[in-house]
This record gives sequence, C-alpha cells and structure tokens, in this order.
Amino acid sequence: MSVFIIQMIVIMFADKRIRQRSHIPNDARQTVLEKSIGSIANFAWLLALGYSIFLPLILGTIWFYIGFSVFVFGALLLSFATYSFIITPTDQLIQKGVYSFSRHPMYLATFLICLGTGISTVSWILVLLSVIIAICFNIEASLEERCCRKMYRDLYEEYMDKVPRWLGVPK
Repeated sequence: MSVFIIQMIVIMFADKRIRQRSHIPNDARQTVLEKSIGSIANFAWLLALGYSIFLPLILGTIWFYIGFSVFVFGALLLSFATYSFIITPTDQLIQKGVYSFSRHPMYLATFLICLGTGISTVSWILVLLSVIIAICFNIEASLEERCCRKMYRDLYEEYMDKVPRWLGVPK
C-alpha cells in the first residue's frame, strides 16, 4: 500500500495550485456529516495502511491472485489518474485519460488497492475497512461534485452526463 506514499510525494513536489486542487475546500463542507466524513475516511485509510504492514501475503492461493489483480488494476488507475491530475492546468476540468471513464478515479483506485490488499492477505478486517472507505468516498464524491458544479457550471454538468461517477464506458 506504499503506492499512496509515492503518490503523495509526487503531488507534494508539484505546483502549489495542484496541491490545493487535490483537497476539497473546508468552506465547501456544510453539514456535520460532510465535516466528519473526510476525517473518518482518512482515519480508516491510515488504519488500513498501518494494519496492512503486518499482514502476510498468502502466496500461491486463489485469494492472492485475485487480490493481486485487483491491487495492480488499482495501482495503475492511481498512476494514470495522478498523471492526468498533474498535467491538466489547474483552471481546467480534468476530462482526459482515466477521467474519461471515471469522474473519481483516485477514490476508486484507493478503494481497489485497499480491497486488493485485503483479498490477497485474506484479511476480512482490511476488506471491511475498504468498504468503510468506499462509503466515505461516495459521500466525498458528492461533495466534490457540488464544488465542481459551482466552479465549472455547465461544463461539469455535461461531464457528469457523459462519464459515470465510478467506472464505465463513456457515453
């Protein structure tokens, strides 16, 4: 799960505006749930990250191969999403690359990496943490979309009509 640390380092050394774009503005969070959900998601993610360090991979089993495949797909998705995120000018909506078939590929990738790690280590605790992370990310995605509608107006509405929230074929 160290791929997240690599991604954070890459974004950290990117332009300041890119770092700012990588977070939902605090003033956009209006409800108590919205104010809490980011903290819950981060706590679950950190717990999953820390817990995964101590889990042995169960090599040579079907669980390992399934989990590893899910993990690799998630890691590739995260890499391509991060690349698109960094190369798109900060005043433009990201619509190219993996953003053309998922409006939230980084959230999706994070879930898949955690889930794949849980499956490959046969850790139902990590799988459960992955589900909690996915629920939190769904709420975060709604909040992010509200911010994007405000910022990009009709362009984001058109994007939402063409590209599914999580995964699918562009319309």
